[in-house]
Amino acid sequence: MPTAADEPGASPAAVAVIVVEGSEGVEALFIHRAERPNDPWSGQIAFPGGRREPSDSDLQATAVRETYEEVGVDLARAERLAVLSDLRPRTTVLPPIYVRPFVFALPERPALTLSLEVQGAFWVAFSRFDEPDVRRDVTIAIRGVDRAFPAYVLGDRVIWGMTERILTPLLEVVSQG
Repeated sequence: MPTAADEPGASPAAVAVIVVEGSEGVEALFIHRAERPNDPWSGQIAFPGGRREPSDSDLQATAVRETYEEVGVDLARAERLAVLSDLRPRTTVLPPIYVRPFVFALPERPALTLSLEVQGAFWVAFSRFDEPDVRRDVTIAIRGVDRAFPAYVLGDRVIWGMTERILTPLLEVVSQG
């Protein structure tokens, strides 16, 4: 059962983990966030998503809206497979926020239309995360201080932070299924 982070003063946000059945098994969509000043997640690999707007009826609506805005994928008819536990950033330099991940399945890879917030998007088969040396610690400088983080390294793409913390338990569940 997912746990909700009902935190006073924290902004609610949501992301969409979009999966399809590909030639190498289950694949998920990742985005490479655009480099933008004043964006604490600038340039990171992530799932489509963002902060809840007053017009969003709930956090699932946030995930659906943000996904459409960022990559042009309409999740209105997608199958919702799961809602995962809320996560908070582990560092105090990030804004007070909590993120609720929603897992959606589509019958096939949709066409993508990237917004200015996204500099790239790509699909990764879950089987890739089991390859040797993909899972390892990386050192990342945050405000001038080097810190080690668990990560998935796929060539020049590094999945770490909240995205890694969403992906890891999801991969564990999928591998048991």
